[in-house]
Amino acid sequence: MTQPLSCWTRTMRVVLALLAWPVGARAGEDVPPAPPVASSAPGGTGGPGPEAPRPPFQALPAALSVAPGLVFHGLGTWVAGDTGTSKRLFAMQGAGLGLLAVGGVPIALTGASRRTIGPLYAVALTGASLVSLSAAANLYAAVSPAFPPGAPARALPPVEVELGYQHVYDPAFDYRHFLSLGATARWEAVRLEGALHLAPGEGNTRVRLGGAYRLLGAPERARGGADGTALDVEGGAVFHRFGPEGFAMGGAEVGVRGRYDMARLSRRLEGSFAEVGAGFAYQGYSYFGPLSEDALHEQLLFSFGYGVYLGRGGPVRGEALLYYNHRKDDFAGGVKAAVGVLGLFGLRGRLFWSERWGVSAELQAGSAYVARVAVVYALGGER
Repeated sequence: MTQPLSCWTRTMRVVLALLAWPVGARAGEDVPPAPPVASSAPGGTGGPGPEAPRPPFQALPAALSVAPGLVFHGLGTWVAGDTGTSKRLFAMQGAGLGLLAVGGVPIALTGASRRTIGPLYAVALTGASLVSLSAAANLYAAVSPAFPPGAPARALPPVEVELGYQHVYDPAFDYRHFLSLGATARWEAVRLEGALHLAPGEGNTRVRLGGAYRLLGAPERARGGADGTALDVEGGAVFHRFGPEGFAMGGAEVGVRGRYDMARLSRRLEGSFAEVGAGFAYQGYSYFGPLSEDALHEQLLFSFGYGVYLGRGGPVRGEALLYYNHRKDDFAGGVKAAVGVLGLFGLRGRLFWSERWGVSAELQAGSAYVARVAVVYALGGER
């Protein structure tokens, strides 16, 4: 049980080393460093420091970042003269490919054996996250000079609730239409959240209750500056009832999730962020008839994504995230592949158009397709 976790811990050190290195290595960068995140002096405003000149947009580097830049990450910024950013993106890609080979090749050779799949998947997914994030950063760095970067909200509301509609297309089940309810509460470094998805008249209900504690970074209610970098430990419980099918699933999960503002890596990446999360889930299946002999399961949780902040101190603000989630027990399920069953791919975002009102939306694709849209009301407002 501890082998996958210790293996993931060792490989995660590679990620942290790559991300931490550029913070103190800006002397050789060919573009101006990112501005100070916030003023901590007494009487300071807590906002972002003075703006530094942004590099100009160039069409050729932007085109090369797509082809062949998606194969050689950092090529576009190298052509633009930003060798510092290029070296870091090449380093991320190289480390990711190495970890992907170390974990992926044995998975293919052993036929995804249960005896080794846990630690190998942890290594391979860490490598895949580095390759994917460097690819996304490569594209963002090429086009970011063409528009003003967004910034994280200075403070998130103490309480927010949402009401929406969710549509699920799954060939294996008859349910389609869901009522979606959600709520989030924040106290200092603690966040509590809950979500309910209910298919009226179809007997399918999913409930999740969870929370998080901030280990590193400013609390969500008091960020103060323009940096959203943070590390949280998370936990939760899930119950999903499939009425017509005659079974229910319940489980608990625990893990860590980190967000890294990419402006720390390069001035060109200001306004974007990367997220990585990992953990374990323990689940049990209860059948309305005889109990299965294999009713208890464990699941490796791993997700990563690249996002952008929307808005910068104006009335419109929010964020969007393109992500991969390795879990397979949600509505979208997992994608079948040659090395086993992968997780799901998704895009989610939220946008506020006033102090209290906003909208959130999400698309997911796995073995099923999920679309959700909801209206969000913030008590206390989002700034």
